[in-house]
Formats: sequence, structure tokens, C-alpha cells
Amino acid sequence: MISITRRAFLGLSALPLAGLVGCGSSQESAATDTDTITCGMSQDIDSMDPAKAESAATRELLFNVYDGLVKPDTAGNLVPAVAKDFSMSPDGTVYSFTLRDGVKFHNGAAVTAEDVRYSIERYRDYTAGGSLVSAFAAVDHVQVVDDAHVDVVLKEPDTDFLAYCTIGITPAAVADLDADPVGCGPYKFSSRSPLEKVVLEKFDDYWDAEGAAHIPTVVFKITTNTDSIGMELAAGSLDLFYRLPETQLAQLPDGAFTVYEGGMNLVQALYVNNAVPPFDDVRVRQALAYAIDPQQIMDYVSGGKGTEVGSSMYPAFAKYFVPELNDVYNQDLDKARALLEEAGHKDGFAFTIQVSNAHPQHIETAQVLKEQLSAIGVSANIQQIEWSSWLSDVYTNKEYEGTVVGVDASALNAPSMLSRFASDAGNNFVNFSSPAYDEAYARARAAINDDEKTELYKECERILAEECACVYIQDLPSFVALAKRFTGYEYYPLYAQNIATIRPAE
Repeated sequence: MISITRRAFLGLSALPLAGLVGCGSSQESAATDTDTITCGMSQDIDSMDPAKAESAATRELLFNVYDGLVKPDTAGNLVPAVAKDFSMSPDGTVYSFTLRDGVKFHNGAAVTAEDVRYSIERYRDYTAGGSLVSAFAAVDHVQVVDDAHVDVVLKEPDTDFLAYCTIGITPAAVADLDADPVGCGPYKFSSRSPLEKVVLEKFDDYWDAEGAAHIPTVVFKITTNTDSIGMELAAGSLDLFYRLPETQLAQLPDGAFTVYEGGMNLVQALYVNNAVPPFDDVRVRQALAYAIDPQQIMDYVSGGKGTEVGSSMYPAFAKYFVPELNDVYNQDLDKARALLEEAGHKDGFAFTIQVSNAHPQHIETAQVLKEQLSAIGVSANIQQIEWSSWLSDVYTNKEYEGTVVGVDASALNAPSMLSRFASDAGNNFVNFSSPAYDEAYARARAAINDDEKTELYKECERILAEECACVYIQDLPSFVALAKRFTGYEYYPLYAQNIATIRPAE
């Protein structure tokens, strides 16, 4: 069993609401309506098919539609879902699942062992997916033992594999999940209007009575104009928004919302393309790290809140987080200038930071970075682009110099954060290449003993920090605004929005 304990700051805490904004009639008329909740999203989803889901926002929505063999809880444990029991062989090569009775898909069909086999083999064979899907390349075959038992046999030992089994079990009879997204989660798909909204309806036959949905209809509204989020909440056109910019908290009507504060569960950094000059020189990357001050960034972006990170692991993964890596590079402009001169850039250089216009915190971070880097003669041009363009140009095609973004974990294990830095990783969008890292990561993946594996993952983090794969900054704070007529919002130690926990306030 894999268990990753959350740090204390991830617990819920209600903040006092600041500022007064007049309540419009739309808010007043919605004040007693608890049959529908409208959740704001700053970007559109990329697919309704879990095999194609790339962005964290997509996975957050799909969390409500699909259930996996296991699922995460708020404490970071993996608990039974479609499978009521599971075990791993001593050598870490076979995962055995006992399926729960009475689980149904949204189309009314029973979930069978054959559906489980089909789903896992589909993920194994779907090569274009994100890290959740690419992990299934480790599967050799799936054995249906009987109607209630399935064995997943891996090509080699992998004691981290269970965490990937949160991905949705889907029916073998449905060929196109984008057009017909059928899962077995607490909410079923109703409709989608691209760039506008996705509507989900409560699934009355959900297997988990305790975790069943309480709100009949959920509307995920795409709100690309991030400057208007506070106003939309105030006007009543949004009931819930997660990752609300700190600057917009004052726009909320007094007493109309509960504001929760926690960690965003990501690693925000200046990600640079290690394969293009001058970032192919480690001294240049180190110079940038010495030039910045993460605390100054946190002060500007979120009123001093946030948690500094020094490598590609965020604090909610307390088992793997190494806080002393925050001090590998403390701001030292003289060291930064000396490294630039040593690398042949005495007079500095210019480069472009591409950042998604759907993420105001990253834009503001880029603005502070621009000022900080100018102190060592480095000129950063900020280019805002659409999120879809960021996914294609930066993430997929790697046609960029620098970007500010937050990288999150797709599963509750260390590889979900660290696998992308292996030289041959398909999602290594920073083009980091280090023989030392590849060796340490391979040893960590092969280790069976948990203590040894954990130390090797920490060694991977040290290499990322010392070789400055990225210019690490912080795990951003997450402010969640929920209309007072609802309650029950919960934080998870990874990107997940479980709308099933939300209910009408008494």
C-alpha cells in the first residue's frame, strides 16, 4: 500500500473575506438554488477521454466522471474503488485486483473483468497520452482470472505502479470516449460546448453511497478572462472557483463566500529549454537561479503566501520533499554575473518567456522574473499565448526558450514528478539530459525496498537542483471560493476537484 501524508498546510482553513461588493440580482436569485453548482475553469479541457488528457484542469474535471481500480483520498492514500481489494507480489511484478460487486457504468452496463482488461490494455497501447497513460507501457499483459479477479503483470518490477491505477475504467463497448464519455464515477456526462462549458449530472447508480454526489447538476464554465473571475463570483454567475488569484479576493461580496486556503500542489518554475543556447550551458541556468529571489516573487504574486521549492517535488509529497534544496541557490548577483561571464555572456543576453494567458499567477511571476533578471543583464521578453498554443508549441513541440508554468503530479508517486526528466522521456519538455540523473532514476525505479527507493528519488531531486534543470520557485497557494449555500470542499494532495463532496449547506 502506498501512503503519502499531506503536510499540515494542506488542511482546510477559512479566511476572513475582505472588501465589500454590492450583490446583484443574479446572485440573490441563486442564493437558495442548490440543485446546480457552477464551477469556473480558466481554460478549456483538452479531451473527455482519460487516455488523451494532458492538462491538470482536464484531469480535475474527469476525476468526477471516471473511477479507477483505486482512487486517492484527501490524506494521500490510495483506497479501493472499482477494485475492493488489491495486492502486489513480493517481487513487484504482479498486481492482483478483486473487483467490487455492483459497479455500473453510466450507460447502465455492469463493470466486468473484461472491461478492466480492455481499459488497461488500451492505456498500454495508447502511446500519445500523458504520464498516467505512458506508465502503462510497463504492462506485459492482463490476465482475467475469473469474473471478479484480474492480474496485471508488468514487464519488470515496479512498486510505484499502483498509483497509476487511479485512471478511469471504461467500457469495452464504447469506442469513442470523446464523443461518448462513459465512466463509472459519481457524475455522468451531459453536454459539452467547447470553450464555453461542460455539464455533468448526478449518477444515481454510483457504487459508493457514502461518496455519492449531492448536487444534481454541475456546470464547469470556461472563464478565460481571468480578470473577470472575482466579478463573476460577485455577480453569482460562478459558485466555485479554485486557484482564485489572491488579488481578486477583495472583490468577493462580504459574507457570501467561504474562502479556503491550501497548497496548489505543483512546482512553479522558470522552465528553460535545455537543448537551445544559451540554456544548454549549465552555468547559464545556474546564473539565472542565483539571480532570482523566490520570496520576492511570492510577495508580489500572492501576498507572501506560497512555499518555496528547490527541485521538482512539492511539499504535499512529504515523503520525498527535500526542503534543504531550497538553499542550493540563494540570491547572489555577483555569483550570477561571474557564471555568465564564465559562460561567455559577460554582457548578458535576451530571451523570450512564453506564458499562458489563462494563468495570471504565472504571468505575474514572469513579470517579477523579468525585473530580477535584468539586474544581471539578462533581458526577458514576455509573450502571452493561448493555452492551446502553449500545449502544442511549448509542451509538445518544445519550440520555446523559456516558460513559466506549474507542473503537477498525475499520480500519488514520485515518478509522476520525476519521470519527465529522464533523457528519453517523451514528456521531457525541458530537454534535460544528465547521465547522472538517468542512472539515479533507473536505480530508483528498480529498487524494491521502499527506504532505498525513497533515498534514490531524493538523489534525483538533488541532481535536478544542482544541475539546475529548471529555475525553481514555489508551490503556489490555492485560494478556493465557494458560495455560502454550499459546503464540503476538500483539498487533495494532487490536482483533483471532487465535486461529490460538496453539498448544500444546512
